[in-house]
Amino acid sequence: MPFVKSNGIQLSYQRSGSGEPVLMIMGSGASGRVWTMHQTPALNAAGYETVTFENRGIAPSDAPGGKYSLDDMVADTVGLIEALDLGPCRIVGTSMGAMVAQDLALSRPDLVRSAVLLATRARSDALRRAQSAADRALRESGVRLPPSYEALRTVLEMMSPATLNDDAAASTWLEIFELSGGRENAAEGQDWVTDTVADRREALRGVTVPCRAIAFTDDLLCPPHLVAEVANAIPDCDLVEISDCGHLGYLERPREVNSAIIEFLQKN
Repeated sequence: MPFVKSNGIQLSYQRSGSGEPVLMIMGSGASGRVWTMHQTPALNAAGYETVTFENRGIAPSDAPGGKYSLDDMVADTVGLIEALDLGPCRIVGTSMGAMVAQDLALSRPDLVRSAVLLATRARSDALRRAQSAADRALRESGVRLPPSYEALRTVLEMMSPATLNDDAAASTWLEIFELSGGRENAAEGQDWVTDTVADRREALRGVTVPCRAIAFTDDLLCPPHLVAEVANAIPDCDLVEISDCGHLGYLERPREVNSAIIEFLQKN
C-alpha cells in the first residue's frame, strides 16, 4: 500500500475504481480493509473511486504512543484529503469514523461534498457511558481475557440476534473474532477517542453539507435513538434504519447498507 504524510504521521491508504472519489473512514480498532469486503466493490460498480485508509494506530499506518483524541483523527483525515487532492469529496464513515465525518462536515465543509454517517451518535447516554467505563476499567486492570471469551463478548456486543440465532453465521463470526484477537489487537490509543467527546448536538446544527444517518436496529453501541438525535440535529439530514443488524450492520446486511449509501451519494 502507498503512504501519505498527514498531521506528522504516515498513513497507509488504498484507491480502487474510477470516478468521483468517496473517502471511507473506519471505526475504532478495525482496519480500513474491512470496507473492501462489501462496500468498495459496490461503490466501484456504481461508478465511484473509493479511498480507504488505516487510521493512526492500525498497521501499517503509524501508531504514536498515548491516547488519541477526535481532533487527532480529524486532523489526520484532513491531511489525507488535502495530500491526495480529494476535496470536496463524498465521505462514508462508521462509528468513530462517522464522528470524524461529522466533525469534517462541520469544520471543513470545503473538503466535504456530502457525508453518510453509519452507526453514529452525538453523545453518550447512561448505558453507553457505563460500557465505556467498564471497558476502560478492564484495560487498566491488565486482565487478559481468553480469546474464546473475548470473541464471544465481541460477537454478542456487535451482532444482531438475527445473525447470532443462525448457527452457521454465529460459528463463522466467533471463529473470525477469535482468530483476529478481538480487542487485544485493537489500537489502544483509539480506545479513548469517543471518551473525549462531549455532547455535540448543538454544534451539529451548524453542518451545511448534505448528510444521511444510517441506524442499525439492534446496535448496542450506537442504538437507533442516538442515531436519530444526529439526524435531528443536522439540518436536512435524513435517517435510514436497517433491520436485523447490529453495530457491524455493513457486514451483516451489506446489500441494504450499500443500497442506502449509493442511493444517497447519487443524489448528493
